[in-house]
Amino acid sequence: MASFPPRVNEKEIDGSYFAWSQGRRTVKLVPWSQCLQNFLLHGTKNVTNSSSLRLPRQNSDGGQKNKPREHIIDCGDIVWSLAFGSSVPEKQSRCVNIEWHRFRFGQDQLLLATGLNNGRIKIWDVYTGKLLLNLVDHTEVVRDLTFAPDGSLILVSASRDKTLRVWDLKDDGNMMKVLRGHQNWVYSCAFSPDSSMLCSVGASKAVVAAILV
Repeated sequence: MASFPPRVNEKEIDGSYFAWSQGRRTVKLVPWSQCLQNFLLHGTKNVTNSSSLRLPRQNSDGGQKNKPREHIIDCGDIVWSLAFGSSVPEKQSRCVNIEWHRFRFGQDQLLLATGLNNGRIKIWDVYTGKLLLNLVDHTEVVRDLTFAPDGSLILVSASRDKTLRVWDLKDDGNMMKVLRGHQNWVYSCAFSPDSSMLCSVGASKAVVAAILV
């Protein structure tokens, strides 16, 4: 019987979340502030200053904006990869409104991409747990996912079908490019800090770099 390692990913963006899948078809989303409160409750030694914990940002009227809630998502197949994405650039604290062709998101939108055993990629709204997009083009397991750090909502997927695919989530998940430099399975991919380059690692210690702009 094949074994599937646990997949874990986390993202800090105002109302922070922690996500993981234990090699099954479900993903659990937990507010990061809730995790920290549990650590404090059980006396975690590494947490020394509770006043420094980052909590969800508040509106001017004092109410919490997009108050984080725990969700369990059924992805329909074994989950191999996870990635968080946002319209907020990683180096900026301000929020940017993004208009989609089919969706219009408000500020602080946070998405979760899940790469599945059947080659599909599903995009979820982290705050509600609702399925937004179902991306279908890979023919094998999606081993890794990464969002561009510039807030453009460009997603790259790496697969056992020996390709990487570039998706524009602002354009209803339109697939922009297929990158075919690998001769074997592609295991992992990552953007450069300015989102202009992509580096990927595959079987047989192959490393491929691509310029995306």
